[in-house]
Parts: sequence; structure tokens; C-alpha cells
Amino acid sequence: VQLQASGGGLVQPGGSLRLSCAASGSIFSTNAVGWYRQAPGKLRELVAQIIRDGSTNYADSVKGRFTISRDNAKNTVSLQMNSLKPEDTAVYLCNVVSSTWNIYWGQGTLVTVSQ
Repeated sequence: VQLQASGGGLVQPGGSLRLSCAASGSIFSTNAVGWYRQAPGKLRELVAQIIRDGSTNYADSVKGRFTISRDNAKNTVSLQMNSLKPEDTAVYLCNVVSSTWNIYWGQGTLVTVSQ
């Protein structure tokens, strides 16, 4: 599975962005799809994830502001980010855990939240 992320950019605090991740193969039967982020000098962290049964997990820091969704027909995973803060600045990477527990990463898209 190849993953292509898009939608990053520069946005002011309080603004919104929508990230999208397009998969080259089906994501319908995967164990999980999600978004991680990595800020300079920091460890990669989970932002949001959709588990196989449809349940979602969010980092505490983004709950109520970010929403993850998937479109199985289009093989895409999206992350709607609202009320962005400077601390959300990071490279965002999409992630797929396949039905056989293989892990795939996209190339990342940079989100910068600044005046």
C-alpha cells in the first residue's frame, strides 16, 4: 500500500485545514488507519485513528478540534483540523495497519500554525 498525503500548509491560529491521505490499495479491511505527527525535536505521536470496528481514538490535545474520517470507496482517510494552535505545527503522516498487521506510512505533509 502506498500512501499520499496532502493538504498541509500555513494557517493562522484559530484557522482550519483538512488533510487527506490517498491509498493505492483498499483500506476497507485494514486493522487501523490514522494520522500521526512529528514536531521538530519531538517524538512521533498519534493524532487520530480509526480502528477496524469503526471506533476512533484521539490524542487528548486534539479532542474536540480534530475529526478523522475514512471513505472506503475512495480509499482515503481525512483529518479535519479546526481551531488550530501553534503547538499543532508538525509534519503529519498518515498510517495504515493492514489486515495482516503490516504498517505503512505516507511521506508526510507539513502543517505550520503561525501568525
